[in-house]
Amino acid sequence: MFSLQGSEISHFLFAMGFLLATAHLLGFLAERLLIPRVIGEVAAGLLLGPTLLGHFFPTLFHWVFLGFPAEEKLFALLYQFGLLMLMFSSGLKFQTSFTKEDMKVTSLLVAGATIPAFIIGWLSADTLNITPYLGAVNNVLALKIVIAISIAVTSIPVISKIFNDLGIMQTRFAKIVISCAGIHDILLWIALGFATSLAANHGSYTIGTAFTSIAISVGFIVGVLLLGYWLFNRVTFLKMNLLFRSSNLGYFLFIMFMLAALAGSIGVETIFGALLAGLIVKIAMPKAVSDRIEQGVANISFSWFIPIYFATVGLQLNLVNHFNFLFFLGYLLLATLTQTLAVYLSSRLMKFDRLTSFNLGIAINNRGGPGIVLSSVAYAAGIINQDFFAILVMLALVTSWFPGTWLSFVLQKGWKLMPGDEKINEVHEENKKNIKSLH
Repeated sequence: MFSLQGSEISHFLFAMGFLLATAHLLGFLAERLLIPRVIGEVAAGLLLGPTLLGHFFPTLFHWVFLGFPAEEKLFALLYQFGLLMLMFSSGLKFQTSFTKEDMKVTSLLVAGATIPAFIIGWLSADTLNITPYLGAVNNVLALKIVIAISIAVTSIPVISKIFNDLGIMQTRFAKIVISCAGIHDILLWIALGFATSLAANHGSYTIGTAFTSIAISVGFIVGVLLLGYWLFNRVTFLKMNLLFRSSNLGYFLFIMFMLAALAGSIGVETIFGALLAGLIVKIAMPKAVSDRIEQGVANISFSWFIPIYFATVGLQLNLVNHFNFLFFLGYLLLATLTQTLAVYLSSRLMKFDRLTSFNLGIAINNRGGPGIVLSSVAYAAGIINQDFFAILVMLALVTSWFPGTWLSFVLQKGWKLMPGDEKINEVHEENKKNIKSLH
């Protein structure tokens, strides 16, 4: 009933293994060049997909990745698993420990990073010629929402990896940036939920249906957080909870899949369920447990599912035939200036100095994984076509490059990231000495 032929299994394992190995190799090379690993992983798909292998050797490309009727669906399944694991991991990276002053700064940055960027993205859609980028559902309103989100979205996984690599994860700067990214991305996912709802309903909506769609998403988030927090604290450590006792990680993966399934069944994007599962683990469980789960998820996700997800994104891109380079440059400039300037001005209004404000602006102008998730969901929903899918993916990749380069330069110069992190340079120098001693 659920079987595949032996030759099909062998073929798929070969294709998947080859794609996975290429993703890891290029991801490793990217990190050695101080480039976010995600760029190398997507590059693996570009190398083996229609952009390069499919362009020069189309027969070989089709044999490897479209060798039998079910192969495309098997990759699609792994792609979805990778997407869910990426969002689960993102939830596990939320920051939960704040001073009142940092909570105030984070709240103001969320407003400053989200509202102006979203509005400018929305208005720019009226000035840009977006008709050539409409997807199969031909919904202009849904596309405008996606454009606005793409300007404002920020990546938790990529910026967290950058902070870890630079040894600044425990700084005030890192906590504020990650929290700001997490909170304002939740708001943007709600907007994405409305866009996909529009697409599913063929663009027909009223004020009532719009309110209902948003209310369902908000209600799901609030309900899951409140009920999940209450249940996790009371059920997880009970002796009769045999699933948790048999496998801590298996228990939380079960919760993640059930929440994702629940989200999908009520018309909310499944990524919400995975994100909230990770967030609940982070806020409801003791730190020792959440850290252990985060490490366990990282071990399985970042070795298999997530690299395959990003590489499969690359496989779907055809930059030779479906990429307007000049439009992309203009869009990149618009997105970067809008996001960075919005955060910079918000920071200056809070009396932060110019360097701190610019550091925050560069760090938050980083779209990474969520930017690619946005493009994936919008493309799958028929909101955007392959041309705009390529533009959004490349936007996510290029803007992921900026923060690591700039922040590394700041640390090398001995400049401070923000007030409260004056001692970070001493720690950074100590970390560099320790790394050198290991070699």
